[in-house]
Amino acid sequence: MSQAARPGETGGAAPGSEYVKVCALDDVPADGAIAVEVDDTPVAIVRSGADVFALNDICSHAEVSLSEGEVYDGTIECWLHGSCFDLRSGKPTNPPATQPVATYKVKVEDGDVYVSLSAGD
Repeated sequence: MSQAARPGETGGAAPGSEYVKVCALDDVPADGAIAVEVDDTPVAIVRSGADVFALNDICSHAEVSLSEGEVYDGTIECWLHGSCFDLRSGKPTNPPATQPVATYKVKVEDGDVYVSLSAGD
Protein backbone atom coordinates (compact mmCIF):
# COMPACT_ATOMS: atom_id res chain seq x y z
CA MET A 1 0.00 0.00 0.00
CA SER A 2 1.50 3.33 -1.01
CA GLN A 3 0.28 6.59 0.43
CA ALA A 4 1.12 10.04 -0.88
CA ALA A 5 1.59 13.06 1.37
CA ARG A 6 2.59 16.60 0.53
CA PRO A 7 2.90 19.65 2.77
CA GLY A 8 -0.35 21.54 2.87
CA GLU A 9 -2.39 18.58 1.59
CA THR A 10 -2.53 16.43 4.71
CA GLY A 11 -3.80 18.93 7.23
CA GLY A 12 -1.45 17.21 9.70
CA ALA A 13 1.52 19.51 9.20
CA ALA A 14 1.46 23.12 10.31
CA PRO A 15 2.10 25.68 7.57
CA GLY A 16 5.86 26.09 7.15
CA SER A 17 6.52 22.83 8.98
CA GLU A 18 9.17 20.58 7.51
CA TYR A 19 7.40 17.44 8.77
CA VAL A 20 4.66 15.82 6.73
CA LYS A 21 2.07 13.40 8.12
CA VAL A 22 2.47 10.17 6.14
CA CYS A 23 0.40 7.53 7.96
CA ALA A 24 -1.00 6.32 11.25
CA LEU A 25 1.43 4.37 13.41
CA ASP A 26 -1.07 1.50 13.39
CA ASP A 27 -0.67 1.30 9.58
CA VAL A 28 2.94 0.12 10.01
CA PRO A 29 3.21 -3.55 11.01
CA ALA A 30 5.32 -4.46 14.03
CA ASP A 31 8.84 -5.29 12.80
CA GLY A 32 7.74 -4.43 9.27
CA ALA A 33 7.51 -1.60 6.76
CA ILE A 34 5.15 0.22 4.42
CA ALA A 35 5.78 2.42 1.39
CA VAL A 36 4.71 6.07 1.34
CA GLU A 37 5.58 9.00 -0.88
CA VAL A 38 6.66 12.45 0.28
CA ASP A 39 7.07 15.13 -2.39
CA ASP A 40 7.56 12.45 -5.07
CA THR A 41 10.22 10.70 -2.95
CA PRO A 42 9.59 7.02 -2.17
CA VAL A 43 9.97 6.46 1.57
CA ALA A 44 9.89 3.25 3.62
CA ILE A 45 8.36 3.72 7.07
CA VAL A 46 9.80 0.97 9.25
CA ARG A 47 8.97 -0.28 12.74
CA SER A 48 11.62 -2.18 14.63
CA GLY A 49 10.59 -2.93 18.18
CA ALA A 50 9.31 0.35 19.66
CA ASP A 51 11.30 2.49 17.18
CA VAL A 52 10.13 4.02 13.90
CA PHE A 53 12.49 4.86 11.04
CA ALA A 54 12.23 6.43 7.58
CA LEU A 55 14.54 5.51 4.70
CA ASN A 56 14.54 5.94 0.97
CA ASP A 57 12.42 3.05 -0.28
CA ILE A 58 14.65 2.20 -3.26
CA CYS A 59 17.51 -0.28 -2.80
CA SER A 60 20.82 1.29 -3.83
CA HIS A 61 21.85 -1.95 -5.55
CA ALA A 62 18.86 -3.14 -7.55
CA GLU A 63 16.36 -0.27 -7.46
CA VAL A 64 13.51 -2.29 -5.94
CA SER A 65 11.27 -1.38 -3.01
CA LEU A 66 12.92 -1.99 0.37
CA SER A 67 9.58 -1.76 2.16
CA GLU A 68 8.74 -5.19 0.71
CA GLY A 69 11.67 -6.75 2.57
CA GLU A 70 12.03 -8.19 6.06
CA VAL A 71 12.92 -6.16 9.15
CA TYR A 72 15.16 -7.70 11.81
CA ASP A 73 18.09 -6.83 14.10
CA GLY A 74 17.90 -3.11 13.31
CA THR A 75 18.05 -3.67 9.55
CA ILE A 76 15.78 -4.00 6.53
CA GLU A 77 16.63 -6.66 3.96
CA CYS A 78 16.12 -6.16 0.24
CA TRP A 79 13.90 -8.97 -0.96
CA LEU A 80 15.65 -9.34 -4.33
CA HIS A 81 19.34 -9.95 -3.56
CA GLY A 82 19.48 -9.93 0.26
CA SER A 83 21.36 -6.70 0.95
CA CYS A 84 20.59 -5.37 4.41
CA PHE A 85 20.55 -1.70 5.38
CA ASP A 86 21.02 -0.28 8.87
CA LEU A 87 17.80 1.49 9.87
CA ARG A 88 19.63 4.32 11.68
CA SER A 89 22.32 5.15 9.11
CA GLY A 90 21.05 3.66 5.83
CA LYS A 91 24.45 2.00 5.34
CA PRO A 92 24.54 -1.48 3.81
CA THR A 93 25.59 -4.16 6.28
CA ASN A 94 26.32 -6.82 3.66
CA PRO A 95 26.78 -7.15 -0.12
CA PRO A 96 25.83 -6.89 -2.87
CA ALA A 97 24.84 -3.28 -2.00
CA THR A 98 27.81 -0.98 -1.41
CA GLN A 99 26.06 2.41 -1.32
CA PRO A 100 23.82 3.63 1.53
CA VAL A 101 20.21 4.71 1.16
CA ALA A 102 19.08 8.06 2.50
CA THR A 103 17.56 8.22 5.96
CA TYR A 104 15.01 10.82 7.02
CA LYS A 105 13.88 12.41 10.26
CA VAL A 106 10.75 10.82 11.67
CA LYS A 107 8.54 11.55 14.64
CA VAL A 108 5.38 10.03 16.07
CA GLU A 109 2.75 12.30 17.58
CA ASP A 110 -0.77 11.38 18.69
CA GLY A 111 -0.57 8.04 16.89
CA ASP A 112 0.52 9.53 13.55
CA VAL A 113 3.89 9.26 11.78
CA TYR A 114 5.54 12.39 10.39
CA VAL A 115 8.60 12.51 8.10
CA SER A 116 10.95 15.32 7.12
CA LEU A 117 13.10 15.08 4.01
CA SER A 118 15.04 18.15 5.19
CA ALA A 119 18.70 17.60 5.99
CA GLY A 120 18.79 20.20 8.77
CA ASP A 121 17.30 19.87 12.26
